[in-house]
Amino acid sequence: MSPARRAAFDVLRLVDGGGYASDLLRSRTEELAKRDAGLASELVFGALRFQAQLDHLIERFSGRSAAKLDREVRIILRMGIYQLRYLTRIPAHAVVSESVDLVKRAHKRSASTMVNAVLRKVDKRPVPWPDRATELSQPEWLLENWTRQFGAEGAAGIARAFLKPPEKYVRVPPGRESEAEQLALEPTDVPGCYRVTRRAAPRGFRQQDISSQAVGLLVEPEAGQSFLDLCAAPGNKTAQALESGVRAVAADINLDRLGELQDVDAALAALDATQPLPFQARFDRILLDAPCSGTGTLGRNPEIKWRIQPSDLAGHQARQIRMLRNAIAALAPGGRLVYSTCSLEYEENQAVVEEALADAPEEVRLELMIQRVPGVDPGDGFFAAVITSN
Repeated sequence: MSPARRAAFDVLRLVDGGGYASDLLRSRTEELAKRDAGLASELVFGALRFQAQLDHLIERFSGRSAAKLDREVRIILRMGIYQLRYLTRIPAHAVVSESVDLVKRAHKRSASTMVNAVLRKVDKRPVPWPDRATELSQPEWLLENWTRQFGAEGAAGIARAFLKPPEKYVRVPPGRESEAEQLALEPTDVPGCYRVTRRAAPRGFRQQDISSQAVGLLVEPEAGQSFLDLCAAPGNKTAQALESGVRAVAADINLDRLGELQDVDAALAALDATQPLPFQARFDRILLDAPCSGTGTLGRNPEIKWRIQPSDLAGHQARQIRMLRNAIAALAPGGRLVYSTCSLEYEENQAVVEEALADAPEEVRLELMIQRVPGVDPGDGFFAAVITSN
């Protein structure tokens, strides 16, 4: 059995139990050959991105409900059908043979005959999808949310963008542009942001999505100003602000994640931003990149779309409102605050800003709101609101 398929199956089983694909792939493939690690990543992300289509195809070729199959068998069939229909260079006999071996390894030997028979039926003929959600491999409720905000074509464009592997971007601090040129990095229209033109991001630069970097620019930090990053881990936006010479405090609720900022020249603070902030002085610049549903990142985190439920948005919103109110209270006169999320949902974005500003001091006002939309703008989906205090 190839180490790539074995690793992909193990990762997908752990993702099904609540793990995150990117983290698991890093730990499970670090000792594999580069080619095997690449195939494992392709299988994991392909099975997750196209999960709704794959489950429909399982039912089409097996005559059984995918939901009623044992979890391990369902995962193996998703992987097998993805290889047979969506990839081009993998021999069918290898897919079938190793899928059967995976079933036996998973102690589901009684299903091996069925898996063998189903995968031998798989072909590449076009299939009529039963509905829009299956065709776009997205939960119907998310498509409805996006349709209300962006229209039917906009929602479809977002969903299609999330079926493609995301491009990689790095942050190039001022003075290191010549290094970027030598590495064949491609400059973008966001100052300091470069697109990675090779498979792997180069070492020595922080990998940071273009939308994240665009939001960081909205802070407009200046040398000598005090800067607070309220949800700082893993530190990309703090490092971006430090390029301008600010005096930074990087805060996060998670002590382990705060440890990722040890190489960032900022004071570190472990705190819960939903509670009143412990600082006596107020800050000239504040960034609140709030924890959210992450629906703007489904291209790189496709497992999220199969986990999040409509009811989750209310919980995120309540926390985000408390955080934003506390951030506003810490903003100095003449200061500038950026509230942002990597969510596409109105409930976590415009609704949060409106609610938090409803009882804010009269000198606090909304300057602008922007939304970066996958399929229209490069990079992840992001929302940002700029709030100032006179």
